[in-house]
Parts: sequence; C-alpha cells; structure tokens
Amino acid sequence: MSLSLPLGVARWPRPGAVNAVHDVIDQARTVHDLGVDAVWFGQTYDLDSLSLAATVGASVPGLRVGTSVVPINPRHPVVVASQAMTAQAASHGRFTLGLGLGGKALEQRTFGLTTERPIARLREYLRVLHDLIEGDGADFEGETLTARPVLPTTVAGGSGVPVLVAAMGPQAVRATGELADGSIPFLAGPRFIGSRLRPDLDRTAARAGRPTPTIAAGVVTVVTDDVETVRATALEQMAFYETLPSYRAVLDAEGAERAADMALIGDEETVAAGLQRYADAGVTEIYATQTDLGGPQSQRRTWELLGALRGRARRQAS
Repeated sequence: MSLSLPLGVARWPRPGAVNAVHDVIDQARTVHDLGVDAVWFGQTYDLDSLSLAATVGASVPGLRVGTSVVPINPRHPVVVASQAMTAQAASHGRFTLGLGLGGKALEQRTFGLTTERPIARLREYLRVLHDLIEGDGADFEGETLTARPVLPTTVAGGSGVPVLVAAMGPQAVRATGELADGSIPFLAGPRFIGSRLRPDLDRTAARAGRPTPTIAAGVVTVVTDDVETVRATALEQMAFYETLPSYRAVLDAEGAERAADMALIGDEETVAAGLQRYADAGVTEIYATQTDLGGPQSQRRTWELLGALRGRARRQAS
C-alpha cells in the first residue's frame, strides 16, 4: 500500500533530553531520512513552537515544518505574523502556520484573560494575519483587536505562509473556509471529516471565491503487536480530551465513546488501512501524533511505516 498525500509526525523533546532543541532537531533528521514529509510542533508553556519550527526548518533541508497549534488569544497577530514569516524564510518556504482558539479555562488561569467573542476574534485575527503576511503592514481596528504597526513588517522570503485553523465547530469552520487556507483538526475521524468538515469547508470556501481548503488531520498512530497494552495507555493519556466540549462534540459525531477510540493502534497493515480511510474522507495531509505510546521501538516502527508508505507513492508517481 502507498499513500499519495503528505505524511508527517508531531514531535517534542524526549524525556531526559540534555538540550530540548537539539533533541528535536535530531528526531527531525531521523524521520526525514526515513522518508516522512513533515514535522509538526504543538504549543504549551515551555518551548516556543514557532521558534522551534524555524530552527528545525533551517537545520533539516527539504523537511516541511508546521505548528499544531498556536493558540491565538494570548498572542497578538503582529507578533505571530513576524514569527511565521521568519519561520517561512528559515525553512525556505516549507512552513505552515496552524492556529487554534485555545482553551478558555486554561487561558484564564494562566494569562488572566477571557475572550467573550472567540469567533469574532478569530475572524479579525485571520484578516490581520493575511494583511501582514501577504501585504505590507496592517491598518485595522476591530471589536477584539487593533493592529497598526508603525514600522515595516515585511520579511524577505517570508511570504506565502499557509494558515490552517483547528476548526471543527460550525462557526469556526465557516470563518476558516472564508479566511484561511484550511483546517487542522485533531480527534476528528473519517466519518466526521467526510460527512461534515470537508463539505462544510468546501462550500464556504467556494462561496468566498477561495481554493479548495487543506485538511491536515492529526491522528494518534502507533504500530505495535501489543495492541491491548498500548490501548490501555491511550485510554489513560487521552481521557482529558473527553472533558472538553469541543472535542466531546466531535467524538459524539464520530460515534466514539472514548478519545482513544480514534487512535490507530495495530500492525502495519491495520494502521495503513486506517490512514487510507482518512484519505478517502477528503483529508489532504496527515500527521501522526503520540507515536511514542508504545515505547521507542514501536515509535521507530511507526515512523518507518509512514516513510515506506510515502516512498512507495513517490516511486509510483515517477
């Protein structure tokens, strides 16, 4: 089996790493050598994902890099645009900016802020980002933000950054279809994507006169022979998502009781067939997350499968 769509992995420093950034660069080189297309970086409160993407993109020629995802509320779009264009230039045009609305409770506790109109903010944020990345500055005053930089904002080599949004609810999907390049969902399975996300995005983008949107899906993926042990670990580590309304709604739409039900866990044939179902549903890119749930050997086996699937597709294309 082969897969014609790009395949990536989400990476973060391994436990015990002496230098977090150098460790991620080492992992990125490994997956690139195996034939994997891209590496994606999440955002928490330690490493900065945009800086990491720029560093890895400059250090591993040919590897695509992206963020999955940067929460928009604590970060002004002028700052994010500057970082995104820097990452685009550092990676020679191989960077994708993934954004998310963030978690209200976490942001209130961490930053002391609350966004009362998240969709309005998302729309204004995307408008400002577009003006900054594709234009030469911004002059915007809206209901949720103001952006009037008084100094130049252009970064040579930094234009053309694809912007994806972790949009799954109807209003966020509508804003994404109208104003962004696509969606970057997590825990959204083939049923939800094929029946709701893909048609809703396409319809909205078409009405706005935009190209067919990208869907880069994050999928928990583990190649292993010890399915039961890995599934037990997944049930424990992924249970948090079941308590968040946005994820709970997507799981319900998929007919999944537990978040771990969305994980692809099994041998090479089982996982490859599961990835194919996402492609059949209209996904244009997949990145494998939490590939370490089964330990280092299982993780390596997962990466090797992804590289092999892409290698076969490239040979067939040539």
